[in-house]
Amino acid sequence: MRLRTLGKTGLEVSEIGFGAEWMEGPADEVREFVRTCQDSGINLMDVWMSDPAMRGKLGQAMADLGSRDKWIIQGHVGSTWQNGQYVRTRDVEKCRAAFEDLLRLLQTDHVELGMIHYVDSPDEFAEIMDDSPYLAYVRSLRDAGAIGHIGLSTHNPDVALAALDHPEIEMIMFSINPAFDMMPPTDDLEVLYGDLAQANDEGIDPVRARFYAECQRRNVGLTVMKPYAGGRLLDAEKSPFEVALTPVQCIHYCLTRPAAVSVLAGYSELPQIAEAVAYEEASDDEKDYASVLAGAPRHAYAGHCIYCGHCQPCTVGIDIATVNKFADLALMHDTVPESIREHYTALHVNAADCTGCQACEPNCPFGVPIAKRMEETAELFA
Repeated sequence: MRLRTLGKTGLEVSEIGFGAEWMEGPADEVREFVRTCQDSGINLMDVWMSDPAMRGKLGQAMADLGSRDKWIIQGHVGSTWQNGQYVRTRDVEKCRAAFEDLLRLLQTDHVELGMIHYVDSPDEFAEIMDDSPYLAYVRSLRDAGAIGHIGLSTHNPDVALAALDHPEIEMIMFSINPAFDMMPPTDDLEVLYGDLAQANDEGIDPVRARFYAECQRRNVGLTVMKPYAGGRLLDAEKSPFEVALTPVQCIHYCLTRPAAVSVLAGYSELPQIAEAVAYEEASDDEKDYASVLAGAPRHAYAGHCIYCGHCQPCTVGIDIATVNKFADLALMHDTVPESIREHYTALHVNAADCTGCQACEPNCPFGVPIAKRMEETAELFA
């Protein structure tokens, strides 16, 4: 299992994570889920599910396996269980009771990542972060060592961009997949699961692209939720593209986004862990989401690089996808940020080395004029 650094937190997390939201079953099955993830090298766990019974089973599994110190846990502040159901709240007393119960059930005194839970409305974000009692409570948890780093979870890139301006938020949990990436910002999650009727007609929505660029520039790591769009992308009849992707292809799409560090796939059955972890040994052909999307009845990626690497190999050794990624990140700004320039110039071979042979272009599923882009990029970074 490959590890990646979660941005400015400095934590080394597995690029495949464990989203515990959909996990069910008796204690022995939960223990097997935890054991299988551990044996696969997974070390990042998101504990969103609110049902205290499942939290308790998860904590007992780690205790039985003696493995709490092997895990980096994302615990959420504001995810509560009231009258037998999940309730999202900013009421400090309810948040305190729920978080203290989370620690008790997990049999730990801290979580490494304390998440400001599920903020999709810009107005709610502004209210929370304006020295609210809720924010004061989150700070108190950090100061007491009950959480190691403050993060935030959202599906809305407008909220995520605002979070980047708050110095106390060190990482973000964000929903990423090729369908969501085409959709405009919204605080209605159902819109993201729509039929692409509102999708940007030029590939990735510009607000999302700007968000990824800013995360990369500011060294804010992303953990990924909804990589399969709730399973819809795995089913041709349910997919908005009308074709099916595999778990490996979905994961590869996520991990080729700027600043994306770990994909928290949800597992409700043990074989699903193996399907996700198969990414670590997958061939380039098995990771190839681009050919599937290019052949889909519905998509809007024509002419746009989505960093799939399908264009390789370059005759002079340019990593074309990486060069295009740095160019796109730079173009989000009026002037090229020094951090991006440094990454670009550190490449052993870059756009200035392009001979214009165009041997790569027939390989691109989306018809990107690669030689022209290399020429423009060389000028951009000159």
